[in-house]
Amino acid sequence: MTAARVTLRTEGDLPPLRGAVEWLNSPPLSAGDLRGEVVLVEFWTYTCINWRRTLPYVRAWAEKYKSQGLVVIGVHTPEFSFEKNVANVRVFTQEFGIKYPVAVDSDYSIWRAFNNQYWPALYLADVQGHIRHHQFGEGAYQETELAIQQLLAAAGHGDFNRDLVAIVPQGVEAAADWHDLESPETYIGYELSRGFASPGGTVADSAHVYSIPPRLGLNKWALAGNWTIGKESAVSNGPEGRVAFRFHARDVNLIMAPPLGTSVAFRVRIDGQPPGVSHGVDVDEQGDGRLDRPMMYQLIRALPITEHQFEIEFAGPGVAVFDFTFG
Repeated sequence: MTAARVTLRTEGDLPPLRGAVEWLNSPPLSAGDLRGEVVLVEFWTYTCINWRRTLPYVRAWAEKYKSQGLVVIGVHTPEFSFEKNVANVRVFTQEFGIKYPVAVDSDYSIWRAFNNQYWPALYLADVQGHIRHHQFGEGAYQETELAIQQLLAAAGHGDFNRDLVAIVPQGVEAAADWHDLESPETYIGYELSRGFASPGGTVADSAHVYSIPPRLGLNKWALAGNWTIGKESAVSNGPEGRVAFRFHARDVNLIMAPPLGTSVAFRVRIDGQPPGVSHGVDVDEQGDGRLDRPMMYQLIRALPITEHQFEIEFAGPGVAVFDFTFG
């Protein structure tokens, strides 16, 4: 049995969807092309853990309601510069099972047209092209699906199963343990960084030898070895570069990129030990993994939740480390 109806208000018109550098899974679409359809637009970027945890629901809605007049459009707007690479977006669109149209918005044209500020962000438009519902960030899946159903029914497409989709996300797509999550997303580049605890602080845009203090406070992080900290990331200048983070969460994810055209082995430790059964999908029980493309790596999964110290060590130079997220 479904929950009560949701209140839908008119929030403006669907912008024209101009300015994408490429469209995947579809020829270019415009707001005019979509008039007469219920349209769900989702802004995403392929390294974003918050978006990854919404994806199972969006995929399910796209499949369930496509024959009833729902058109789902993904707008890939990059957070980091390497995410502007269309080839990367194409690969991950396929790997993540995204079959609906994707506008590659590398120049932020569609993002600005929506005046959007979030990954993920959902905008739902009716058949007249009026935006009637939005959702910023994770959650409210029941409310969003009910809004979809209401707009489809209002358009005369009411012949569908009213039960809401039943999703049990797995792996990276599993919802965070919000009740016991005490560590925030933490950027490594100096433009948005916080919590950096290596003695002497950041030396911006220059090679510098850093060290990890004897003890890190909660949500503090540090580097060891020779690194260059830039606006977006820290790049290792030699082998055996390390990153440490003291956190309180179930899962640890890290956005990283290898040197162009190569791969680098890495090793993860939790409180000085291999992760064992708490290893993420991108490492084994010994904590060993390989950095072979720019993406978000899940390094720790289902760890008993308390305060822990995470460390990752790289076997070669040139690694770029961008952003920690937790679940």
